[in-house]
Amino acid sequence: MNTLLVIATILVLALIGFVLGRRRIIRQAEGVYSRLHSLPTYHGHFVALWCAVPALVLLAVWVPLEPKLAMSAALSHFQDDIGIAANLESIKTSTLALLLQVPKDATTIELDALRSDQLDLLRTEIRNMADGTASTGHAAFMEEVASVYAGFRDISTILMVAACVAVAGLGAGVAYSRVRPEMRARNRVETAVRWFMILCSTVAILTTLGIVLSLLFESMRFFARVPITEFLFGLHWSPQMAIRADQVGSTGGFGAVPLFAGTMLISAIAMCVAVPVGLLSAIYMAEYADSRVRAVIKPCLEVLAGIPTVVYGFFAALTVAPLFRQWGESIGLDVSSESALAAGMVMGIMIIPFVSSLSDDVITAVPQAMREGSYGLGATRSETIRRVVLPAALPGIVGGVLLAVSRAIGETMIVVMAAGLAANLTVNPLQAVTTVTVQIVTLLVGDQEFDSPKTLAAFALGLVLFVMTLLLNIIALHVVRKYREQYE
Repeated sequence: MNTLLVIATILVLALIGFVLGRRRIIRQAEGVYSRLHSLPTYHGHFVALWCAVPALVLLAVWVPLEPKLAMSAALSHFQDDIGIAANLESIKTSTLALLLQVPKDATTIELDALRSDQLDLLRTEIRNMADGTASTGHAAFMEEVASVYAGFRDISTILMVAACVAVAGLGAGVAYSRVRPEMRARNRVETAVRWFMILCSTVAILTTLGIVLSLLFESMRFFARVPITEFLFGLHWSPQMAIRADQVGSTGGFGAVPLFAGTMLISAIAMCVAVPVGLLSAIYMAEYADSRVRAVIKPCLEVLAGIPTVVYGFFAALTVAPLFRQWGESIGLDVSSESALAAGMVMGIMIIPFVSSLSDDVITAVPQAMREGSYGLGATRSETIRRVVLPAALPGIVGGVLLAVSRAIGETMIVVMAAGLAANLTVNPLQAVTTVTVQIVTLLVGDQEFDSPKTLAAFALGLVLFVMTLLLNIIALHVVRKYREQYE
């Protein structure tokens, strides 16, 4: 049975528990709610929580353990019966012998003697045979092992469903019996919700910590092979490592300055498009536009945020880049077919909704009393916007611009399709450049060894992106704090 189906069953039982708990407390109150410490809804939630939470915890523990227990039983069957001569000989003539590299003169196969990769191959083949997707040429004995695995997995699934339903029913019964008018159901439900929110916050913090540590450790492995000064200040980026020492280009270049320059160039072009257009659009919608016009313009702008980035990439590669190239040729400029200008312009169009929507919400949230006070002192509408509304909304506008900058730095598809992969160190927007995110994708595509400097360079680039984003946040917080103290 699918795990999602089990979760749906638990939620249905919780819903039934909610209805029964609410009805019970209503009957006990006899229509006089003043006798109740908490509203009937809280009593229903109390029963639903006792029904759902223990069952979901059991399911969360069972699901990761079930495949391991089933595989352990299958491997035990494999090890116990592999000593039989017929079984061993059949395996020697099967596909599994090639996967496990079984010698022809072997008299036994010890699982403890297998390498970790060979043991993983054995587990994968057993799992695939049980699912019916394994390669052909396996011995009949392996089909028996796979059937043991499948049977144990089916039994475990049935036990899991029965245990979850039983725990859900037991929890609901215990909570249902404790429903009383004097019970502090609201306090208990709110405590459970508070602990759930703390758990979610903890998961978010631990996830962030895990991301940072993974980047840091892998980057340290990279910097142990490539000097950090070469990476941060080198002007040549060519991470292609040769297989042989005498091969041409056997020493790769890991100077990331061209990547940083390309990222900053394209992001700057995008911001030159997105910030003025987005901010002026927000000012018009918030201060000048009629409500009917606003109801049409704002959804049209926000539609841009829902367009996939690959569509923007096609638009940049097939329409904008050729247009810029033809325009450059008409006036005697040498414009590359893949240019930073084309990628930055299209990226700026994509980012406009981030700036306009957030800025519009912030400007609209400025108290009307500040505008009326400015008008009372004789200021015009434009003066009120420039000297009162925008300074008061500046912290929110800075946050929107920061989000737009982060979005521009992290964009990949548009750069791949419109700016190319060439790591050129240039500030000319008419030339082809590349960015950090594009190189991260390029380095991790294909069959790569995670011990080579070429692959580890992706983690170093990711760490640099993280530090850049952190610095942007620190600067934005400083600006927000400075102006918030002035206007609050």
